[in-house]
Amino acid sequence: MSQTVADILVSALEQIGVRHIFGLIGDSLNPLADVVRRSKIEWVGVRHEEGAAQAAAGQAKITGTLAVCAGTTGPGSNHLVAGLYEAARDHAPVLALSGDMPRRLHGTDYIQTTEPDLLFRDVSLYTETISTAAQAPAVIHQAIAAAYAGPGVAHLTLPQDVIAAKAQGSVPSISTLMPRSEVTASEASIAELARRIEQADKIVMMCGAGCRGSVDLLCSLSDRLKAPLIHTVKGKDLLPYDDPRWMGGLGMIGTRAVYNAVMRCDLLLMIGTDYPYSNFLPTKSTVIQIDDRPQVLGRRVLTALGIAGSVRPTLKQLLGRVAQKTDTEFWDEVTDERRKWDAMLNKQADIKRSDHQIHPQAVARAVSDLARSDAIFVLDTGLNTLWSANWIRQTGTQRIIGSFNNAAVGTALGQANGIQALNRSRQVIALTGDGGFNMLMGEFLTAVHHNLPVKVIIYNNSSLGLITLEAESVGLVPFREAIDFPNPDFAALARACGGHGYMAKRPWELMAAVVEAFSIDGPAIVDATVISNEMPNLPHVDLEMIGHFGLAKIKEAVLAVTGG
Repeated sequence: MSQTVADILVSALEQIGVRHIFGLIGDSLNPLADVVRRSKIEWVGVRHEEGAAQAAAGQAKITGTLAVCAGTTGPGSNHLVAGLYEAARDHAPVLALSGDMPRRLHGTDYIQTTEPDLLFRDVSLYTETISTAAQAPAVIHQAIAAAYAGPGVAHLTLPQDVIAAKAQGSVPSISTLMPRSEVTASEASIAELARRIEQADKIVMMCGAGCRGSVDLLCSLSDRLKAPLIHTVKGKDLLPYDDPRWMGGLGMIGTRAVYNAVMRCDLLLMIGTDYPYSNFLPTKSTVIQIDDRPQVLGRRVLTALGIAGSVRPTLKQLLGRVAQKTDTEFWDEVTDERRKWDAMLNKQADIKRSDHQIHPQAVARAVSDLARSDAIFVLDTGLNTLWSANWIRQTGTQRIIGSFNNAAVGTALGQANGIQALNRSRQVIALTGDGGFNMLMGEFLTAVHHNLPVKVIIYNNSSLGLITLEAESVGLVPFREAIDFPNPDFAALARACGGHGYMAKRPWELMAAVVEAFSIDGPAIVDATVISNEMPNLPHVDLEMIGHFGLAKIKEAVLAVTGG
């Protein structure tokens, strides 16, 4: 039986294990949708195409395998672009499909005309229009291969007449379309790494997302070298929060104990991370970086040795070359500071800290303590990221994802929907600020429509909290008319959408709201009203920044009196 281009595309996606296509249907996609309707792939109809791209990004991040999103001609596909940056910046393999008008209308300034291959060029590793049916099998293969090779985004434009046209053959070499394999470091690099480790007394191992699947080796090397393990935010979930080796994070999502350890160590091993905040990295210590992406080596801080290799095979080789260290003085110092910092976090998260106000730390801690041991936390961007990432106490079997490279507001709910579609019985929790939730709140309807039981926790302070912090950190008065805003009743909104909604305005209401939301079958929102002037912990604050905060507060006080 002859096949159409749409048949060939959907068949290839089925064969490589794609389970969902996230998109909004439109006339140019009808030939594709008709094939999907008869396939094993589930079409998840979203309320906004950016939500489709976010869902695909979240799914690809959590699995490492190809996820797919689609938008129809012109504006429909244009809406995908913002969400696709989430996959591009976090190196997640996503295939984006753009419907397009029939070829006979190209070049005539027809309604909804765009040039998708130009529009998607910045966000995509590969972008191409399938112009003929004969071209389709090879181009589809090339697009999927490019998404995996990056990994990142590949994009195909599908003119309506082409995807409906009859085609010969199928996508070739399907067995080659898979995630990248591990890269083995050179013997010379491993030998030099071992030599430098032997010479160092105070070693810190910084663990990023590239360490996933290598936890046992990290722990063994840490024990052998008496080297504290620290993490980036993308690596936070690798180990339980209370593992004695796991000292905390670096930077704003981090601890003073870790910052001091990094600045005092002789040798910092950056393992599977391209940590971008150079101001938190040492200038006097020796830095060695291990990563399977050669292009990231040495670009954040002066690096003595860059090792191009995947984490697991590199650490396997290294463990056989380094001797046991016995001096625990540095380890003990870091551990003691870590205990003090953890005690402070616990005090700040105490739900009884205030009689009538909810502190945002208490929200994060309540969610963390009540979540299932294998829950997936999806964090949005903003001040809420600091509350969630610093106060969640992960189990080591949970996952934490967010917009950690793209740092885009409004990304949590869409990503959570994509992840929840993979397994509707696993607990997926989206933690977001009110500003972020407002941006794509329609995606809660997507959750209800497709029975995606996502739990949404909203830090409701009626403002863009991080913008306030950023302004004050440079001595400026926050622009309240632009920062503050009214909100709807999010709990009532959830119920109006067909989901479940719970309100927490006082401390004694918080735990009950979270418990009910987590126990209910179906999507739910917890609207937690939190105080708006809470300051996050700053593990490293220099005198200039302190002066800026003080100046900003003085200016705010004067303006409150003068009205100027």
